[in-house]
Amino acid sequence: QVQLVESGGGLVQAGGSLRLSCGASASIFSATSMGWYRQAPGKQRELVATISVFGSTNYADSVKGRCTISRDNTKNTVYLQMNNLKPEDTAVYYCNYRDSLSNYWGQGTQVTVSS
Repeated sequence: QVQLVESGGGLVQAGGSLRLSCGASASIFSATSMGWYRQAPGKQRELVATISVFGSTNYADSVKGRCTISRDNTKNTVYLQMNNLKPEDTAVYYCNYRDSLSNYWGQGTQVTVSS
């Protein structure tokens, strides 16, 4: 069982920045990929960004150029730097840890962007 704890969410004005952190209870070397997903009220959960064990990244078109996912293997932590935030980025952001057998989720952190 892998536990994930997100932090860094909050209320920010449009154009502002936030950095989300996700700490894992297990070595993130064991994950084939880690990522960030988000879910806005009344909408399905959607991909924001993922990073593989090799460091390759993938972003949703809606955040490309504004978000950067990174990992610190020594701290078992994954980050999501979000810049130039827009009101449509408002959602609960979830950290995801995926390996060959399982798929784990954090409890989520709220990001609210005011216009």
